[in-house]
Amino acid sequence: MSTADVPEAFAAVMGGINRLVRRRLRRDLTGPRLRGAQVELLRLVSDSPGISVTAAAKELYLAGNSVSTLVNQLTEAGLLRRETRPEDRRSARLLVTPEAEERLRAWQERRTAVIRELVERLGDDDQEALAAALPALRRLADSLREEVTSA
Repeated sequence: MSTADVPEAFAAVMGGINRLVRRRLRRDLTGPRLRGAQVELLRLVSDSPGISVTAAAKELYLAGNSVSTLVNQLTEAGLLRRETRPEDRRSARLLVTPEAEERLRAWQERRTAVIRELVERLGDDDQEALAAALPALRRLADSLREEVTSA
């Protein structure tokens, strides 16, 4: 494969892996299935407890009303809490519930186990190739993150 073909092949492979891993994980899910944007918001709030709807929208590159809709859905599902900020009664801070924390933790553990199982099925050469590619993949992710956050 030429280096000119790498970007398209990489994007196809990564998209396929992510999609197939999600499908495999969904087979074992208990509780209502969450959409991708809902999970992204829960992860963000879990990582940044007390974040505002406006800040969450900015971080997720979504419109404020879209995040408000997600907040309402997740609040109704018992996965998110919205509390009024004491310093500004017009603004709310978002917090995940213990149930949401448990779901996020369980999903991460299952995802890691699935990927571990799949990697262990590969031969030693393929496992070493994946390990060798990780630094370049991290740099790629960091570059994309910098580009997205500076826009």
